[in-house]
Amino acid sequence: MSGTRLPRRALARGFTLIELLVALFITAIIFAMGYGAINQALKNRDSLEQQQNRLKAVQNVVRIMVQDFTQLVPRPVRDQLGQTSLPCLMGNPNGVALAAGVPGGASGGLGNLGGSLGSGSSTSLASSSSSGGLGLSFSFGSSSSSSSSSSSSSSSSAFGSVSSSSSASSSADTNGLDLVVLTRAGWANPAGVQRPALERVSYRLENGTLRRMHWPELDEVQGATPIAQDLLDHVKSITFRYLTDARQWSDEWPPATSVVFSPLAANPTLRMRPIAVEVTIELEDWGTITRIIEIPT
Repeated sequence: MSGTRLPRRALARGFTLIELLVALFITAIIFAMGYGAINQALKNRDSLEQQQNRLKAVQNVVRIMVQDFTQLVPRPVRDQLGQTSLPCLMGNPNGVALAAGVPGGASGGLGNLGGSLGSGSSTSLASSSSSGGLGLSFSFGSSSSSSSSSSSSSSSSAFGSVSSSSSASSSADTNGLDLVVLTRAGWANPAGVQRPALERVSYRLENGTLRRMHWPELDEVQGATPIAQDLLDHVKSITFRYLTDARQWSDEWPPATSVVFSPLAANPTLRMRPIAVEVTIELEDWGTITRIIEIPT
């Protein structure tokens, strides 16, 4: 038996070195393809999350503005000195102050008053919305802006030189100046603090960030500090327009031809409200967004 030869098949040994190298090479290729697919999926997920967060931020800004303007109440306020009554809604407030002959704008924390921004392209009324506005439209890409020649006036204050004209300003930031100031109802009070349900609110654009300011007192006093809330970043410009009873759009509210500032709070001009407000926001990434908000009567 010792001299019996084993079958040739029993003498076969494992894979050769070439076969192992080929197998390892194929495995590496499969792993590389799988890693690339997983990495791309993770990048797509991160990009999608960023876009969703951006969309939520834009929707939140529009929702807050709709709530503020739809709850606008015809309640004028006093300035810091208590000598002048300010309108319930002041659009392009610095321009209105100059037209009324008030040097440097209205006084007080509400006196950091600036004009509306940008000269975004006008859009037609969109379809009706259940959230209190007349519609929301998007215009992606670069938006063309035009400036009309009109007489302008300037005033100097502690915040620098501020110019006012009949058309909207094309500057990118307001440097702490108010774009629009309004009195709204529905200020939530879950803690039961003794204060009114009315709130004085303004919007500002500073360093590309849209901020909502509100004051702890409705009739402001000296030394009152507004509370700021950053709503949206990467904002190039924002414009407010107001629809008058004559169905004409105006860059200012109340109209410049009206008597705005008066020591008598009973002045009907101080309680004037527009039919609708058009808000045009130009973003660095999404282009121009326009929302028309209907003001309840």
